Amino acid sequence: MSVFQSRRAQFLAQMDDNSLAVFPAGSEKIRSNDTEYPFRQNSDFYYLTGFNEPDACLLLINKKGNQQALLFNRKKDKSAEIWHGYRLGQSAAVSELGFDAAYQIEELQKHLPQLLDGLSTLYFPIFQDPALDKMLSNVINELRAGRRKGQTTPSRYIDNLSILHEMRLIKSEEEIVLLSEAAEISAAGHIRAMQECHAGMWEYQLQAELEHEFAQQGARHTAYNSIVAGGENGCILHYTENRGKLRDGDLVLIDAGAEYQGYAGDISRTFPVNGVFSAAQAKLYQLVLDTQISAISQVKPGVALIDINKNAIKQLVDGLLELGILQGEREQLIKDEAYKDFYMHGIGHYLGLDVHDVGDSGTPEHPRLLQAGMVVTIEPGLYISASANVEDRWKKIGIRIEDDVLVTEFGAEVLSADVPKSINEIEALMRSSR
Repeated sequence: MSVFQSRRAQFLAQMDDNSLAVFPAGSEKIRSNDTEYPFRQNSDFYYLTGFNEPDACLLLINKKGNQQALLFNRKKDKSAEIWHGYRLGQSAAVSELGFDAAYQIEELQKHLPQLLDGLSTLYFPIFQDPALDKMLSNVINELRAGRRKGQTTPSRYIDNLSILHEMRLIKSEEEIVLLSEAAEISAAGHIRAMQECHAGMWEYQLQAELEHEFAQQGARHTAYNSIVAGGENGCILHYTENRGKLRDGDLVLIDAGAEYQGYAGDISRTFPVNGVFSAAQAKLYQLVLDTQISAISQVKPGVALIDINKNAIKQLVDGLLELGILQGEREQLIKDEAYKDFYMHGIGHYLGLDVHDVGDSGTPEHPRLLQAGMVVTIEPGLYISASANVEDRWKKIGIRIEDDVLVTEFGAEVLSADVPKSINEIEALMRSSR
């Protein structure tokens, strides 16, 4: 409870005097007829509350030095709880979660006019939640209509996510523990996949092995849809059909991560279906691995991800020239972006409550520099499709190697280091499980 109270206090300290901030929870989504998708809480709401029920709203009020945190949530309902599960209710929200007061969610629109009357600033996630936008519009217009009665409306409207996402970008010690656990569970799933993989399996069967390990270790959900891509499917960056057959002589690319207590793991590994890299696969794989190791060594405060990516491009282009996959002069090839036929994404992204986590990354001209407490992925890759204008031995090979990396005061700590990634380590692990 103290962690979430501290975050609310941190946000309140950045609010204008005489202001109110609104944070909506997530809602259940219909999957088909009367069944729902598994509920996933809105990350911003969860970050400030630790509350994992749908249909709720947090209000933070900073008024003349008096600060309050109010929760609006579902009421206790014996019948609904028999059918759909326990609800915290209002009194327990105060005692267990540390809110100053809690009210039924149905009362939110009734309370808002009184709470907003006389305030000068309203913080809310602008254009993020149409239902909330509509409710706030109705309340503001109601207050405007009551001006003759002395009611006043806020004159400033600020997107509260700009403040909150800056807070979320730098991870606390508690968050680093959870991200480390998510990475370790994710690594265990990847190890199991390497051990269980064999020619003739279907991609979805290997996915089941991976996700079984996640669940066995306490991560009931994946952080995103798992990618299990054999052969040429590995050249599709966000391939999620996972319905192809794994064939002897092909590589399989797995990009998958466990979600642990809301925090995401995100690991990619590429390995041979039969446990042994071919000569061509090994050369391309080693190029990607060397590039990734070099990129991780550059992670430290004061460095920009975009600059690490530029260095990775140079290293990949040099390697592709050496292998004869690219021809020409390095600088001209980079200027012409010829490498994008084989490496078309960036070097990584922020990681946290969301797998592609929030936070300002700056602009290409003025990129955000890494700071201690950030967590990023480092994930170079090479993808050579069947239609590429290269020798046949290089075709239908997709490789990505991705780790979760904590930026420390002195450099980088790889949170996902448990899962092997060198050729010798991968082949030895797969050989030992045969």
